[in-house]
Amino acid sequence: MFPRIEPESSALAGFQNKNRVAILAELDKEKRKLLMQNQSSTNHPGASIALSRPALNKDFRDHAEQQHIAAQQKAALQHAHAHSSGYFITQDSAFGNLILPVLPRLDPE
Repeated sequence: MFPRIEPESSALAGFQNKNRVAILAELDKEKRKLLMQNQSSTNHPGASIALSRPALNKDFRDHAEQQHIAAQQKAALQHAHAHSSGYFITQDSAFGNLILPVLPRLDPE
């Protein structure tokens, strides 16, 4: 009567839901922070200069994180090419895979 839910798919759905909740919580926290900063800058006109600093730190952190991921992707790609006869590419994956195999399409005969 009821569709059977595979444990792997329910675990994945649970992970995705937790990830969404964490993202929404982070967005809400940032929104509150910006609203509070906006209120304080209207009370103190000179305070708007200091508001750009947190964005610079976040941009720097994001750039460093991207470089780290790129280095991991490069290492994974080199390892895969050295130890496999297949072909792999770097690709962002919803499942966190750093590299993905490329499978050729074969024409049906």
